[in-house]
Amino acid sequence: MAEKCDFGLIGLAVMGENLALNVESRGYRIAVYNRTTKKVDRLIEGRAQGKNFVGCHSLAELVESLATPRKVMMLVKAGPAVDAIIEELIPLLSPGDVIIDGGNTHFADTERRTKYVEEQGLWFIGTGVSGGEEGALLGPSLMPGGSKQAWPLVKPIFQAIAAKVGPNDDIPCCDWVGDRGAGHYVKMVHNGIEYGDMQMICDAYWMLKSGLGLSNAELYDVFADWNRGELESYLIEITRDIFSVKDPEGDGDLVDKILDTAGAKGTGKWMSQLALDLGVPSTLVTAAVYARSMSARKEERVRASEVLEGASSVPSEISAEDRAGFIEDVRQALYASKICSYAQGFVQLRAAAEEYDWDLDFGQCAMLWRGGCIIRAVFLDRIREAFDADPKLENLLLNPFFTEAVHQAQDAWRRVVTTATLLGLPVPAFSAALAYYDSYRSARLPANLLQAQRDYFGAHTYQRIDREGVFHTDWIRERKPPE
Repeated sequence: MAEKCDFGLIGLAVMGENLALNVESRGYRIAVYNRTTKKVDRLIEGRAQGKNFVGCHSLAELVESLATPRKVMMLVKAGPAVDAIIEELIPLLSPGDVIIDGGNTHFADTERRTKYVEEQGLWFIGTGVSGGEEGALLGPSLMPGGSKQAWPLVKPIFQAIAAKVGPNDDIPCCDWVGDRGAGHYVKMVHNGIEYGDMQMICDAYWMLKSGLGLSNAELYDVFADWNRGELESYLIEITRDIFSVKDPEGDGDLVDKILDTAGAKGTGKWMSQLALDLGVPSTLVTAAVYARSMSARKEERVRASEVLEGASSVPSEISAEDRAGFIEDVRQALYASKICSYAQGFVQLRAAAEEYDWDLDFGQCAMLWRGGCIIRAVFLDRIREAFDADPKLENLLLNPFFTEAVHQAQDAWRRVVTTATLLGLPVPAFSAALAYYDSYRSARLPANLLQAQRDYFGAHTYQRIDREGVFHTDWIRERKPPE
């Protein structure tokens, strides 16, 4: 009898193929299947040749090749395809087997599927997988949630293939997140923070390029310097590298030849929509989503640029002596905005945990993102320390380290946003972050007037600051214009 496999994987696009190779490289025997079976044969005869792989041409063959309890992971396009495969797998599996969805799935679908699969006597895991093609092959960040009974069954494999961090590179960026859709929700927030990070970096780039006139070679040096300090991260690192790439099909730098219209896959939008549902102000991801939407209106923007004027007066050109100071201001604006962005993300995670009854460990969530994923950064160690010190921390801005950091950065931050406004340069993420900070630190906001307006036109009532109760005023009867 042929040796049974430890793990099964369905879906051999680039992510699936790389993850399968990762699993095998950790000492596991893996069975693979793809609806287009030519992909199976190509892998077995190519990158998997001579390795501990079994290629399968049907789901039944895949299931039959697995040792019990079977562990079958799907890496297919989110949506109906996942439900269809689940329906095909259920009659082939036995009680106690595990179905795993590793796609970019909406958390509500994972909530539903966990309940359904458990009703069939099986276990279900919905796991976020971050890190792209390279991460899948060398070590991704994994954020599993679903049926907690399934975690001990997949934990050895998941933690073996995950990215590792720590002084000895022995801490896996993978641990149990929570019940049902918790894993996919945490992955969604990761992606939303990623949207914010990328737009903040674009704000910094635009200020330095269009506001200060730095060349790409100078931008390379700036980002290289930033990557040696508190902004050290994967996204800063790759941004540095982008400025060094020449156009392989012509003269000049490649970044300047790329059309300024940004794509999106929807997870940032999900976070923004769900923040609205929860009533939490995740303004950074929303600003980043809208920035991409605006970028996509390229032809319309070109027409508008020929009609609409910018600032009538702008600050005088920054002197060579002041350039270093302005670059430092932009760095501090980026750092302060980044703190606000992550603060918003964890506020939304806390609200979601309360809404959906998930027992989330926020410090542990930060460590899941410390390696392997797109937002990996040394900054996340500070977030873990903040939640270790106070697991009930309301907002990262209230942690002493981050409080001091934004206090030190805010004068520079305000100078950058002011300069951008005077120059007519859009910095949507910097501006949204500063507005959030100023709103959050304000003991009183103008919402008293807003509530009065609502009561005036719709009798929506209001509360008072000087007495208990709910009140309504007949504003038309009571109005008395000044004499």
